[in-house]
Amino acid sequence: MTGPVRPSLASLPATFDLVVVGAGITGAGVFREAVRAGARVLLVDAGDYAGGTSAWSSKLVHGGLRYLKQGQWRLTRESVQERDRLLAEAGGLVEPLSFVMPLYRGRPPGRLTMQAGLWIYDRMAGRHQSGFWSAAEAADREPALTHPDLIGAMHYQDAVTDDARLVLRLIFDAVADGGDARNYTRAAIRRDAGRVVGVCLTDVDTGETRDIQAAVTVLAVGHAATVADGAPRLRPLRGSHLVFPAQRLPVRQALSWMHPQDQRPVFAIPWLGSVVVGTTDLDHVADGTPPRMSAAEADYLLAGLRAAIPARRLSLADATASFAGVRPVVDRGKADPSAESRESALWSVPGLVGATGGKLTTFRRTARQILTQLAHQLPGLSLSSEPRLFDGAAPVASQRNLYGRLGPAAAGRLLQDTPGDERATVGPTPFTWAELRWAARHEQVVRLEDLMLRRTRLGLLLADGGAAELPRILAIAAQELGWDADACEQARITYLRHWHQCHDPRAVK
Repeated sequence: MTGPVRPSLASLPATFDLVVVGAGITGAGVFREAVRAGARVLLVDAGDYAGGTSAWSSKLVHGGLRYLKQGQWRLTRESVQERDRLLAEAGGLVEPLSFVMPLYRGRPPGRLTMQAGLWIYDRMAGRHQSGFWSAAEAADREPALTHPDLIGAMHYQDAVTDDARLVLRLIFDAVADGGDARNYTRAAIRRDAGRVVGVCLTDVDTGETRDIQAAVTVLAVGHAATVADGAPRLRPLRGSHLVFPAQRLPVRQALSWMHPQDQRPVFAIPWLGSVVVGTTDLDHVADGTPPRMSAAEADYLLAGLRAAIPARRLSLADATASFAGVRPVVDRGKADPSAESRESALWSVPGLVGATGGKLTTFRRTARQILTQLAHQLPGLSLSSEPRLFDGAAPVASQRNLYGRLGPAAAGRLLQDTPGDERATVGPTPFTWAELRWAARHEQVVRLEDLMLRRTRLGLLLADGGAAELPRILAIAAQELGWDADACEQARITYLRHWHQCHDPRAVK
């Protein structure tokens, strides 16, 4: 397999102010903020950008309504504030999402309990966004709610995102502003006289190595931080989800209800033209393979669906895909995994700051906390201001999501350079053929999985992982990445094997 032409590690400068190890949402956030603060920064990841937990979240940018029940007031308040900032500053990428929580006769929670919680939630946001619908109103506004025991529904507001594209937008905006980023580049910490002084990089494909000197290193490797010096004890928790075609699960807005088995909240949310159903929350034991949904988790989610929407009679055969991610939760000894706090944890040793835990929604706060610690060792950092996360908006509403995913400069160039036949969407998804070509040309695609599962989400949205569309997709890869016929065929085989193992709902065991 010839693969794309990747720059040699020798092309990197030998010295940086800051090296960030780990390109999930926390690492990407630190990278973006540090570049804007005037530092010379390198971001590296042993896999692809957003290749771990940050591509497999629940897709929600939310305040965490259930955290109120657990007494995590500060986390909820911060999450609500960050949700609203992202809605204001990342339009087209982070979008408002209406939630409906049906209430059933004889089942918790009761109306008064929910009204009290949502009143607090609204107060934290500084505006009234929630309310109650009668059973008739709820069924009229959300026809999927046909359960005979329905007595009404609460409604409120949160937000939704394409998590992988959020990470990628942060990274490529920072690169455009002068940062350096390398995926598929393993980093080993280098020490001198007990102090971390940088990293030794290894290209995972070529084996090329290079030593990099750095004033400070940030370790943002999620649940892998368990093995890092000084890291807190982690409790990796697996969250699994099913993806259904909108035709099989037609919901107008997000639904959230309590699972009859354990009273945990589960949901069905419209996402990129499909519907995501989740989530589980189980202790995860790493076995060296990517996380995947278990049969017990699939049964749990399907039982939850049958409890709330019995008329649909959904099964695994109806699902387009499944996915699972591992949350790096700090272990505080709770008996119930769902009761563990989602707050981030920071630690430091000379020359290194580590971070783990945290929520997708609050990534910017975590990044700013890390930079505040870094400022003690990098006095040149300019932290006096906190500018908007993203600038610019789509010139026309129909291009809002494209501009959100790529940013104004990239989206404008894509539209200017796109031939007419590539402006069409790929099947029933919002992604166009032009975006596939753009990603292959400009977004450091190395493997077909990068293109199908993160640069776009076609592997989750199309039947059979998009197998029927692969000939045209591979033709684009051949043109943009230099793959010959053998390379394309190997990429197809490897991708479909990976998809079957990790995302095929029919293969759940």
